[in-house]
Amino acid sequence: MNAASDLEFDGLAAIVTGGGAGIGAATIRALQARGARTAALDIDPSGAPEGALQIQVDLTDSAAVTAAVDRAAEELGGIDIVINNAGIGAQGEVDANDDAEWARVLDVNVISVARVTTAALPHLRRSESAAVVNTASIASMLGLPERVLYSASKGAVQAMTLAMAADWVAEGIRVNAVVPGTANTPWIGRLLEKAADPEAERAALNARQPHGRLVEPEEVAEAHCYLASPRNRSTTGVLLPIDGGMTNVRTRS
Repeated sequence: MNAASDLEFDGLAAIVTGGGAGIGAATIRALQARGARTAALDIDPSGAPEGALQIQVDLTDSAAVTAAVDRAAEELGGIDIVINNAGIGAQGEVDANDDAEWARVLDVNVISVARVTTAALPHLRRSESAAVVNTASIASMLGLPERVLYSASKGAVQAMTLAMAADWVAEGIRVNAVVPGTANTPWIGRLLEKAADPEAERAALNARQPHGRLVEPEEVAEAHCYLASPRNRSTTGVLLPIDGGMTNVRTRS
């Protein structure tokens, strides 16, 4: 096979929020390997892969988001793909977080998806390969202990994905979401560091997923690329679990 035939994103431009680390950085690398021009939108984009346009932006600031998206479109020559990946975590039962923390997490995890996609929409409407891929979580599909606020935010992302897909299917703008299991990201690393017994906590997280380990960022990145790919023009309104079977697989043990 000619190597050029594998560059399915050749000529396309993609923006990735949270592109400075973890899943976002892995997604940028995967997009670049397939020929995409990329921009990392992040509060700290300095860790983005080489070759990505690095744009520092606070995703809770609407004016800043619009300016960042417009800059990305200008420097990349348009926007064809939006990967809404940025997010923050939250722990605790329903009474564990005050109003300010609820507002903060929903602002970053939910409203930023609306901000970024809204800012990119005029550019997406000019693209023949327009795609939006959001990052939800298995916490949006399963009841997990001490994750009420985080689950609420990712449940909203899941619902928004389906609603946006319905709104824009006739325009040819596809909207899908990846639904990762517990991933081997810096945030999970920080949680493990705070645990009384980090090794025991890691073992518990590994065991929670039927395939016996954390999901790697590169595996989520592959799903982002699949859902964004112009080869998959009939794929819209899909919630794709990348969770080692956690959502649908039950083992005897």
